[in-house]
Amino acid sequence: MSKFIYAKEKTNEISFPLGGIGAGSIGLAGNGRLIDWEIFNRPNKRSLNGLSHFAVKAEHDGKVMDARILHGDLNPPYIGEGESFGTGFGWGPRQENLCGMPHFRQHTFCGDFPLASIDFGGEPTWPGKVQLHAWSPFIPSNDLDSSIPGAFFEVELENTTNKLIDYTVVGAISNPFGNENVLNQLSKKEDIHQLTVSNTKLKVDDPRFGDLSISTDAEDVSYQEYWYRGGWCDDLEIYWQDLIHSSRFKNRNYTEGKKMGYTERDTGHLAVHLSIQPGEKKKVRFVITWNIPNSYVYWRGESYAKQIAKAGLKNLWKNWYATQWEDSTYSGKYALKYWDRLKRDTETFQKTLFNSSLPDVALEAISANLSTLKTATCLRLEDGTFYGWEGTGSKSGSCEGSCTHVWNYAQALPFLFPSLERSMRTANYKYSVDENGGSHFRIQLPLGMQAEIDDFRPCADGQFGDIIKTYRDWKICGDTQWLREIWPTMKKTMEYTWSNDNPDQWDPNETGILWGRQHHTLDMELFGPNAWLTGYYLAALKAASEMANVCGEPDFSLKCLALFEKGKAWADKNLYNGEYYHQLIELSDKNVLVPFNNSISIEDDASSVYWSDEHNEIRYQVGEGCEIDMVIAQWHANLYGLGEIYNPQQVHSALSATYKHNFKDSVRDIVNPFRVYALNDEAGTQICSWPDTVRRPAIPLPYSQEDQGGYTYAFAIHMIQAGLIEEGLTVIKAVRNRYDGVKRNPWNEIECGNNYARAMASYALLLTYSGFMYDMNKKMIGFKPIHFTGNKFNSFWSLDSGWGNVSISKEAVELQVLYGSIEIKEFRLEREQPITSIKIDGHELEFTTREINDITCIVLNEKVKAKKDFVLK
Repeated sequence: MSKFIYAKEKTNEISFPLGGIGAGSIGLAGNGRLIDWEIFNRPNKRSLNGLSHFAVKAEHDGKVMDARILHGDLNPPYIGEGESFGTGFGWGPRQENLCGMPHFRQHTFCGDFPLASIDFGGEPTWPGKVQLHAWSPFIPSNDLDSSIPGAFFEVELENTTNKLIDYTVVGAISNPFGNENVLNQLSKKEDIHQLTVSNTKLKVDDPRFGDLSISTDAEDVSYQEYWYRGGWCDDLEIYWQDLIHSSRFKNRNYTEGKKMGYTERDTGHLAVHLSIQPGEKKKVRFVITWNIPNSYVYWRGESYAKQIAKAGLKNLWKNWYATQWEDSTYSGKYALKYWDRLKRDTETFQKTLFNSSLPDVALEAISANLSTLKTATCLRLEDGTFYGWEGTGSKSGSCEGSCTHVWNYAQALPFLFPSLERSMRTANYKYSVDENGGSHFRIQLPLGMQAEIDDFRPCADGQFGDIIKTYRDWKICGDTQWLREIWPTMKKTMEYTWSNDNPDQWDPNETGILWGRQHHTLDMELFGPNAWLTGYYLAALKAASEMANVCGEPDFSLKCLALFEKGKAWADKNLYNGEYYHQLIELSDKNVLVPFNNSISIEDDASSVYWSDEHNEIRYQVGEGCEIDMVIAQWHANLYGLGEIYNPQQVHSALSATYKHNFKDSVRDIVNPFRVYALNDEAGTQICSWPDTVRRPAIPLPYSQEDQGGYTYAFAIHMIQAGLIEEGLTVIKAVRNRYDGVKRNPWNEIECGNNYARAMASYALLLTYSGFMYDMNKKMIGFKPIHFTGNKFNSFWSLDSGWGNVSISKEAVELQVLYGSIEIKEFRLEREQPITSIKIDGHELEFTTREINDITCIVLNEKVKAKKDFVLK
């Protein structure tokens, strides 16, 4: 049974995304409506596609017993929305909501992403029970099937009466391609009925070109390609009369003319007919697929279009899914042909994830934010490269360019779809690094637009974060050849730190500490040493040292390691104030800014941006503040097996201090002049605070009073890693309590826009609770569960070539490979009882053991490929 159930007002804000990675999605509303049609290569929040819906009818002996739209009650407010005359604010709910049509008075929404279902009821005239199940394929490591541009539905009917009932299930779809030159066309092939809607006049390279299909593999189908065309609301009126006055629909077809009425879209439908005996259940399958193949840079002006042309590029590219499926009929047929396999693999993932021995709120945070991968935040370019916005607005992406410092936090994609994550590294190092080695933190589209020296200046956390993420991705896949291909450019970005060509003078004297002007994810710059950004530098040095060795550069490896050790020692001594790490800066010293005036070709120099004459101090700094990310580099290092970045005791103290000073069980009295993500008596964690004993800048770090979920997850998970488990869970609960379905959508964590990428930091909860260890270069996998008090610990795990479940008990450790395979040479775990036998698929293996600190390392005499069960006793 689902752990995450929403009813009544808790379904108000639900929009559950159904679609493909990089392919867009349709939202399933809490009451069953189809909303947020984000299938047109851009966000489209609060949208409806005409009168698209599902409906059900029951008959006995040729007489209609009941017929209803498969919706629950529409919750308040009811005054209307938008500005359209006749249908906007002041005219009541939109006609497309269909709330004026017979529907179900009760609905309960169950959401365990990637699966959702709605129970409908409360109608004494409806004979039986009805559920709507909705999903889209989400199969880790299988990025093809997980990118299908489709929303999958099953209507489940149960006859609870004592007589035979004839049921009809209707899937209706409106044509979104205008009200002229539209074509609604029914086709049948291989027992699949498909209704496809399109526009006959759009050219194949027009960004508006495309088609949309609803398909079913049911045996007994009637249909109407077009609803009645008339004025007013004649189309909906006649559709309902056709539904309740005849057992089967008679087709209607128009060859010319246009739709007229309040809904300026032609609608058609498929109707499935089936008989169900008393006590019997049956399901009807529908899939809605789309093909809107052409993307372009719509979010920039004409001047940028001229730059694209000057570069010899075309401002148009195909979505990757359009290179795999010719149109929506092909993807629809594929979906139905392979439905059972797609559903089985998706359910296996979902069940394994939710069977993990984690607190419910942790599973909720993990699974809810996985949904971001199915939203308009994510694109796949023509060659398959993954590209991400930071988030989305209502009609446009929010903050372009796979922003390196935002995607630093997101941990879901690299473990679940590693090849897609690696494509981000490859693209950034190919297109975003300038001639000096500066990595510009927003990749430009179309691919091939090279980074300019003054275009999105290099940022410290993003540039070093890419090095750290490359280290992680290399360990996940074990593909050293891939690493060697990008190494020369990555090395150049490391050397940029010390280069005279770096106008921001990060570390020109090679001290292991960042001293210069440091751009960062809070959208401004810090000046001078600080643990937050220097930590990224230190972690990058340590990662680069290890990668340099395997790339055949031992001298560079030694240089990076020496710098790391020197910088770490200085930072632990000079950036720790006895309670937490802070920034060393004299806010009243304007000379700090002088070396950076016009350091990059921008209109404003550092002094004009950062100096406040009125306050006689530098703006937008941390100073002595307690900043949430001060030791985030250690969070990354813990997750990737990179080891110690800062002193462990000081890190623990810093995390405790951040919880003490920044977490508030009510934000009611917090002065927050900017974006409000927590309010009234909601709990929240501030980005930065200044305890009463320290000086607060007159104009502090931007966003410092906000609670932004991605930062908060990283901080909370780091606390859990450090043993502050209850504190970490308290912070996570505060985030998820805000996304309760009443106040906010449980599947849309917001920051700078909807479906914000940074919130996918929550996936690290799984890595942390399982104590996941991995290094596919060594063919090593391992687990060290934390807070494990039961008889058995279960956890989902995933790497490049496969995924499955691990079960750990006193008696045995069993690694189940549920999809793909994994090569194993070494297995690590924390265990008091000695391992006496190892079997793979029932066959005994020879091994040796050794101890590293508190970890038992079991080394097999030869490498094996596990496809099923790997059991240690």
